[in-house]
Amino acid sequence: MREQVTVNRRTFVLLLFSAVFSLVLAVNFVHQVAAKETALGDSYSHLKTFTDVLALVRKNYVNEVDVKELVEGAVKGMLSSLDPHSGYLTTDMYKELQVETKGEFGGLGIEITVKDGLLTVVTPIEDSPAFTAGVQAGDQIIKIGEEFTKDLTLIDAVKKMRGPKGSPVTISVHREGVRDLIPITVIRDIIHVDSVRSRSLEKGFGYIRLAQFQEGSASEFKKALKEITEEAGEKGVQGLVIDLRNNPGGLLTQAIRVADIFLTDGVIVYTDGRLESQKQKYYAHNDGIEDDFPIVVLVNGGSASASEIVAGALQDHERAIILGTQSFGKGSVQTILPMENGSALRLTTALYYTKSGRSIQAQGIKPDIIVSARRFPSDSEELLEEDETEPGTREADLPGAIKNPSEAKGGKKSEKSSSKANGKTSKAGKASSKATEDEGDAKADSKSDRIAIGSRQAMEASLADLLKDDPQLDEALKLLKTWRIFKGKPTVQAMNEGDAKSVAMAAQ
Repeated sequence: MREQVTVNRRTFVLLLFSAVFSLVLAVNFVHQVAAKETALGDSYSHLKTFTDVLALVRKNYVNEVDVKELVEGAVKGMLSSLDPHSGYLTTDMYKELQVETKGEFGGLGIEITVKDGLLTVVTPIEDSPAFTAGVQAGDQIIKIGEEFTKDLTLIDAVKKMRGPKGSPVTISVHREGVRDLIPITVIRDIIHVDSVRSRSLEKGFGYIRLAQFQEGSASEFKKALKEITEEAGEKGVQGLVIDLRNNPGGLLTQAIRVADIFLTDGVIVYTDGRLESQKQKYYAHNDGIEDDFPIVVLVNGGSASASEIVAGALQDHERAIILGTQSFGKGSVQTILPMENGSALRLTTALYYTKSGRSIQAQGIKPDIIVSARRFPSDSEELLEEDETEPGTREADLPGAIKNPSEAKGGKKSEKSSSKANGKTSKAGKASSKATEDEGDAKADSKSDRIAIGSRQAMEASLADLLKDDPQLDEALKLLKTWRIFKGKPTVQAMNEGDAKSVAMAAQ
C-alpha cells in the first residue's frame, strides 16, 4: 500500500513540474509574440506616417502627381540616406549596370560620387570622351546642361549624362583654384574600356596598367605578363610595376584572380556582414607557376574598391611594395537585389577586410613609400615641405559614409603588418606650399603637356619622357633596380657574424 502511494506522489510531482515548465514556456512565448507585435506595431505606425504623407501630397500639391514617381522618389531617398553607395536602380539603369561590367557602354566615361550634395568626379576613364575633353579628378559638376545638380542622386545624375552616341552635353564644373565655373562640352560615345595596357620599361623591367576590373581583366593581365616575360629573355623578369592609380574598382572576382597570380596560399580578402551569406573568404591557390620577381604597386587617391583589394592583398602577403599616395578607401560590398518589376536595389551588405584583418572602409591602403604625383624643380628644394596636395575627396569625406569598424568601435586603427607601415616620403613626395596641385593633374590637362597615367601615349612615349612626367613610376623603377642590386647580398649583421665565425674557426 505504501509503495503505491509513493508512486502516485512521484507521478504527481512529475506532472506538476511538467505543468510549471509548460506555463513558463507559454509565458515566454506570449512575451515574444507581444514583443514582435510591438515591433510590428511601431513599423506599421511609421508606414502609416508614410501613407498619410503620400495621401496629403496627392490631395494638396499644386500639381497633380504620379503615385509611382512619388513612391520611387521615396525609395531613392530612403536608400541614399543609408550610405553613398546604396541606391535604387530603375529598369533602364539596371540594364545599363549589367552592360557596364562587360566593358562597353554609352555615356561620358567618368566615375562620380556625391559629396556635400555636389556631384564630384572620382576619375575620368582613360581615353573616354570626358577624359579627352579635359574633365579631371576632383572636379565638382555644378550643372548638367542648364540644370543645377544640387542634391541630385547618383542615379539621376548618370541618367541625365547618358544619351545617344554622338550627342553633346555640356557640364559646368568647379575646379579647386579656379574662381569661375568651367564649361566642358563632351560628345557622348560608346565607352570602350581597355582594362589592361603594358609596356617594357627597361630590359627585364615591365609595366602593367590596370584601368579597372571588368570581365576578362585577369586574362588580359596574364597575357600582358606573358608578353613582358618573353620580351625579358633568358634572364627573365627582374621587376614589375603594377599601376592601379585612378582605378575605381569593378568586379571582385577579377580582382581576386589578379591577386592570385602572384600568391600561393592564404586569404586574399574576406567579407563580413550581418547575414551568414555575406561572410565570405577568398583564398589564393598554388598553381606552381607563381613568379618571385619583385613587384611595386602604384596607388593614389583615385584607387578604389577592387584595386584596393589587390593592393592590400599583395601588401599583407609581403609580395609587393605599395608606392604612391593613400587610396580612396571604399571598402564596402554592394549587392544587387533584383525586384519583380525589373528594377533593382544596390545595397551595401558587407565590408571588405584584408588578410591581416584591416578594413579598407574609409581608411584605404596606406603606401609603404609615399611619393607625390608632382615633380618639383630641384632649385626649389630648400622650400620643399610635406606634401599637402592630396585630393580633397575620399570615401571618409562623403556624407553618410560608413565608418571604419576599428574607429566606430573606439578602437585603434588597424596597423599594417609590413615593417614599412608608416611609410617614408622621398624628395619626390615633397611639395612647395606655393605650388600645390591635386593628384588629378596626373590626368589629362588642357594646359599641360604631361603624359596621362596609363594612356596610349604613355605606352608609346620614350622612357625618358615618361619618367620625367611620372615621378611615381620613376621612383618605382629606381626601387626595382636597387632591389635587384641588393638581392642576395648579406646584411652588415650577417657579414659580422660570418667574420666572427671565421675567427672562431681559425682559433680552433
